[in-house]
Formats: sequence, C-alpha cells, structure tokens
Amino acid sequence: MSSRRVLKAAEAIREVVSMAILTDLHDPRIEDVTVTYVEVTPDMRGATVHVSVMGSEAKQRTCLRGLQSSAGYLQSKIAQRIDTRYTPRLKFELDQGVKKSIAISKMLNEVLPDEAGEIVDDPPDSANEE
Repeated sequence: MSSRRVLKAAEAIREVVSMAILTDLHDPRIEDVTVTYVEVTPDMRGATVHVSVMGSEAKQRTCLRGLQSSAGYLQSKIAQRIDTRYTPRLKFELDQGVKKSIAISKMLNEVLPDEAGEIVDDPPDSANEE
C-alpha cells in the first residue's frame, strides 16, 4: 500500500501536469489529452503519468512523443509545486480504459437497442401473490 505522502504527491503531480497541458504547452502534437491518474514510485524519484488521447493510433503515438519531449518542462512545473528532495522523472503511458469503455458502450447499444425503448410493466408484488 502506498503511503499517504506518495498519494498526495501523485495527486499534486496529476493536477500540475493536467493544468500545464491545458494552459502552457503549445506543441501542436499535444491535443485531446486527459490525464487519468499518476503512479509515483515509493522513493518518489519516478512518476508514470497515464493519459487518455482521443483519436487514431497514429495520433496517440504522436501525442505521447510530444508529451515525452515536454517532460523536462513539466518536471520544472512540478518542482515549483511540490517540495521534495528529488523531482520525479516523468514517463507517459497510454491509458486504454476510456477507449475500452466507449467501445463497450457502442457494442451494448448495437446489441440492446430494442430493449432500451421498451416500457416494462410493474413487476408483481410478492406480498400480493399469495
């Protein structure tokens, strides 16, 4: 289990990175990015930033390269926010959770379109069935 300090640092890193992506980064490769969560190593020397990127596989790879190239700038923003001996080195990974949930939702809508519109009668009350 992670310590409270590491969890607080992870949340602070998530906030700093997501705000910096929205406001400070002007790289055309970085767009339609959402920071989903951050994992920080117990020694706080490394952090894995999980991002969700909407678009094709090529756009996702391009965006990850853009994020990795801006990692130094983002680390400096983190150093200003959290006061630790070491500023965590950032590594970006693609989070497929959002994409998978959208795909599952589409599949369910294809399979169950008729049932969504039907009105179900009130089920019989178990006390009145005697």
